[in-house]
Amino acid sequence: MQSIDETLDRLNHSKFRSSFHLNEKDKEYIAKKGRDVIERHARDFVKTKLSDADPINDGKQTPMKGHPVFKAMHATACCCRGCLNKWYRVPKHTELNEVQQEKIVRLLMAWIDSQGEKR
Repeated sequence: MQSIDETLDRLNHSKFRSSFHLNEKDKEYIAKKGRDVIERHARDFVKTKLSDADPINDGKQTPMKGHPVFKAMHATACCCRGCLNKWYRVPKHTELNEVQQEKIVRLLMAWIDSQGEKR
């Protein structure tokens, strides 16, 4: 099992995944709302967009922009069940349990935190 740092490094080697970045507007939003609120949003998005065994519109359920967590979901390959399966071998057609959801949230927040460091 890879650490979060190893996973982020692996994602950075993907041309597509490494093309996502938080812009100043995203960073201002995070600063205004606070990290705890952004983490709650991440937890909610993971639950509503990924946790079902067969999410509605799977592969198209996560917008590419509009919220920093959406960018994080694409940057970390946690945007749909297909990407979760390809990158992390998370089985399709199986509901995500709480441990899996929490791991995804931790990865999303680590990516968001790493973007704040690149100022």
